[in-house]
Amino acid sequence: MMSLRAVRKTRGEGSQRFSLVIPRLELGAGEQWALIGPSGCGKSTVLDLLAWVLSPDATECFDFFVDGDHVDVAGLWRDTRQSELAQLRSRQIGYVLQTGGLLSYLDVRANIGLSRRLLGMSDDGTVERLAAQLEVGEQLGKRPHMLSVGQRQRVGCARALAHNPRLLLADEPTAALDPLNALRVMQLLLSRAREQGACCVIATHDEVLALEMGLRPLRIVCVRDEDGGVTATLEVEH
Repeated sequence: MMSLRAVRKTRGEGSQRFSLVIPRLELGAGEQWALIGPSGCGKSTVLDLLAWVLSPDATECFDFFVDGDHVDVAGLWRDTRQSELAQLRSRQIGYVLQTGGLLSYLDVRANIGLSRRLLGMSDDGTVERLAAQLEVGEQLGKRPHMLSVGQRQRVGCARALAHNPRLLLADEPTAALDPLNALRVMQLLLSRAREQGACCVIATHDEVLALEMGLRPLRIVCVRDEDGGVTATLEVEH
């Protein structure tokens, strides 16, 4: 579904430099991955690259395959074809932000259904089904400020899944939750993604929970270089 080789993103210079390197990564439909590493190691940068909201400085290959078609994502960046990239992103990718990212002026129903409305998708009951499965069905008429942290996280998960994306990305979706709620949110998110056949990449600081859930590890390893900067490398564990 997605194939990356020799991808690099660098910020800063000298002792303030941070470089992220992805030597090789192959993501397949239905696979579930945990992006693991300490705070500040570049987990959010990896997710932003995979979500096509951040362009790499260099890449040998950055390809996406959908419905038998091949999309050269790196080529879209090089040719500054941002509108095509945005259209592809909005249809194929769901992104659960660490803060939930809900719009305060919309109720839960409208927040969950936002991606579907923007894509012109019909109202087929998906919003209600997702809300029920993620245990926020009774909150559909409420605004985000009326919800608990755990409920907001579940609404964020529902919104990211509502348009049936091929790739689901989640940035520390359980970071603000107690262990019991963290387990529940992770179970619900993965279960629904599995039903949709979506590939999942979940950044998490809770390695124990990720491995308990059966996620395959993507580990980021950081080293201090001679210039004082840091190079973080994404390693795929088999």
